[in-house]
Amino acid sequence: MVSCTVDPNEVLKQSKVVAVVGASKNPEKEANTVPLYLMQHGYTVIPVNPTAEIIHGLKVYPSLAELPPDLAARVEIVEVFRPSGELPEIARQVVDLKESTKKTLVFWSQLGLENEEAKRILKKGGVPYVMDLCMRTQHQLRGGVQ
Repeated sequence: MVSCTVDPNEVLKQSKVVAVVGASKNPEKEANTVPLYLMQHGYTVIPVNPTAEIIHGLKVYPSLAELPPDLAARVEIVEVFRPSGELPEIARQVVDLKESTKKTLVFWSQLGLENEEAKRILKKGGVPYVMDLCMRTQHQLRGGVQ
């Protein structure tokens, strides 16, 4: 069940730079095809995965904390493709990223991913979130426009 503190359509319309935690080099996974779709529709994608170097021709960063400061400052959405049990740790990293960049980010977890502890961490850290919703599907429901 979708859970959010911000309108997903507004997020898609207003935000263009997406850090994808758990981006995959496997073309059979949603964590590969969704970032590709976003790139094809005008979004800037920053892949984050400790086990890959290049995805879709883009440099991959091992973690959010290891993004160069100039790149970290551009992130507007952190989209997560990791198991629900990992969401609290990623939520903490997103709060840290918000504090270090001094800008509001949106935490967005992929369809099927939701975690109550992560919600508490994000709420306490002042980070709006969307959980259990696919960015590609939501974008397509909007007519595929930004």
